[in-house]
Amino acid sequence: MTRAVCPGSYDPVTNGHLDIIGRAAKLFDEVVVAVLINKNKKTLFSVEERTEMLREVTSQWPNVRVDAWHGLLVDYCRENDIKAIVKGLRAVSDYDYELQMAQMNHQLSGVDTLFMPTNPIYSFLASSLVKDVATYGGDVTSLLPPSIKDRLTARLAEGR
Repeated sequence: MTRAVCPGSYDPVTNGHLDIIGRAAKLFDEVVVAVLINKNKKTLFSVEERTEMLREVTSQWPNVRVDAWHGLLVDYCRENDIKAIVKGLRAVSDYDYELQMAQMNHQLSGVDTLFMPTNPIYSFLASSLVKDVATYGGDVTSLLPPSIKDRLTARLAEGR
């Protein structure tokens, strides 16, 4: 069985994330979407909320499962017998950072990272940008699955 992991914070999951996850699901027998827990990062949604949202929007792919992890991604890969990390790249600036991470991960564990260029319609898309736009009332309908947009709108309304 070929297995890969698509790691991220997914705060919230966007259509760009789903593009990469869906394409990876066509290439691997199993894809694990790993919500990485970073205590230094301020998130809008809890880990439980993010995993729940991801389970909902990835249910169309039977070979995708969602998990959460605190620690080194390579340790997760080792513990779950995963040999590949799939990362989406939006721009050259992503590549510079992700290449260093990929090389470090390979050095630490032998896990390979596969870079997948994002669909050009999502090349500008980042969760942080979506949150910023939505905070000021901008329309993010085309950037998120409908249920995620509703949850984002509700969460932002709680803070007002």
